[in-house]
Amino acid sequence: MSDLLRDAGPDYVFYGDDFTGATDTLAHLARAGLRTMLFFEVPSAARLSTLGPLDALGVAGAARTMAPSVQQRELAGVGAAFAKLGVRVMHYKVCSTFDSAPQTGSIGMAVRTLREYCANELVAVVGGQPDLRRYCVFGELFAAAGADDARQAVYRIDRHPTMSRHPVTPMQEADLRVHLQRQGLENVQSIDWRSYAAGAAALQSDVRRRLDSKPDALLFDVLDESHLQAIGDLILRYAAMSAPLLAVGASSVARAYALARGGAGRSAAASGPVRLAPARGPVLVLAGSLSPLTAIQIEAARSYVRVELDPLQMTGDAAAEYLAARVEAIAASLRGGRNVLAFTKRRAADRETTANVSTNANARIDAPSAAVAARPQLADACAALLQQVLGTVRLHRIGIAGGDTSSFAVRALGAWGLSYLAPLSAGVTVCRLHADRAELDGMEIMLKGGQMGDADLFEQLLNGNEVPSA
Repeated sequence: MSDLLRDAGPDYVFYGDDFTGATDTLAHLARAGLRTMLFFEVPSAARLSTLGPLDALGVAGAARTMAPSVQQRELAGVGAAFAKLGVRVMHYKVCSTFDSAPQTGSIGMAVRTLREYCANELVAVVGGQPDLRRYCVFGELFAAAGADDARQAVYRIDRHPTMSRHPVTPMQEADLRVHLQRQGLENVQSIDWRSYAAGAAALQSDVRRRLDSKPDALLFDVLDESHLQAIGDLILRYAAMSAPLLAVGASSVARAYALARGGAGRSAAASGPVRLAPARGPVLVLAGSLSPLTAIQIEAARSYVRVELDPLQMTGDAAAEYLAARVEAIAASLRGGRNVLAFTKRRAADRETTANVSTNANARIDAPSAAVAARPQLADACAALLQQVLGTVRLHRIGIAGGDTSSFAVRALGAWGLSYLAPLSAGVTVCRLHADRAELDGMEIMLKGGQMGDADLFEQLLNGNEVPSA
């Protein structure tokens, strides 16, 4: 474990259980005016000393793909390192849909491990993220589905057309108390939305009464921004009273914290919304996600040369030869100034299901294919492909779709961190890559989860959202 600075450090630290979600948390904090850096591993004192004071610091990990024993080792090291910084709030960032399981990416294991470094009596689980249309009411989680914001239907998470059939961690229980109980948190108590309406004193009294019974965690309902304000005020109050506080949830935890801070840190808040300029040169998008929304985004990407990737060949006996041929095809198009979208091949049944989901609110996801079952190997293969392409062609902007693909691919590049550049879509951020290698340093990179972004997201990545001058 790296030797961290021991003097005054950031008040807020977070560990993202995948890279895509970690960049969303980075964006929420940065947009609130908090000087924030996201690292790919715990930074050394020497690294931190070159950056100056930070208001918040994050580590992008891959805990959501890990078995409990591996996850415990990873988070014990991170928790110990964070504790040396003298932080007030330690945030374990999970997907806004809370997809996890006792055997893979256990949130319960994360809480038990990080609790050793957060002696505060309050462990706060923030149950929703309104800007992504994730809601928690009376302890039950609901989430929107679809690419069209104006017509998104909202489902209880165990009936969600995608998340109820997630290939690795299907959400089959909507009550987050029960979901976390199955992961070893026996006593999770709920603070429902009515407590916020009763005022701060009533909320504090409700929390105090429940904490007296020493629960494993308190789960907070979230339906709108005002609820996040109330939760943030409470988190700051408890964090200031005693030992560091552990908070669990999506980027809504960071939003609640920023609201309670008044949206200002040591850095000056931005004077206006940041816009993304059009790409300077060809763009590469690598889509390893098989989600229905990503499939819709692939279909809408009209400005790209498409290169299909066969998951079975990428992970088979002749994978090296197949990969070399795909790399050369991608690199040749990029060298010719053309944008390239490389995407993993979907079965006919998967494509039919995608069409059903885009037109039928009651459609269900088809059972995962054999290729999806080999998910870690495929993510590794996608990472190798990206590494080889970037070793051949120097690019200014890239995009990666898929939580696992993003985590594996970015780590394989050998860079050390990300800073916030601009928003692209709800839950999707473009960041600036920081690396010791000149050919990678400063590259613009979009990381997105399978269920995030507008239908034309890849076109947005190419064209930007900068407002033209008059």
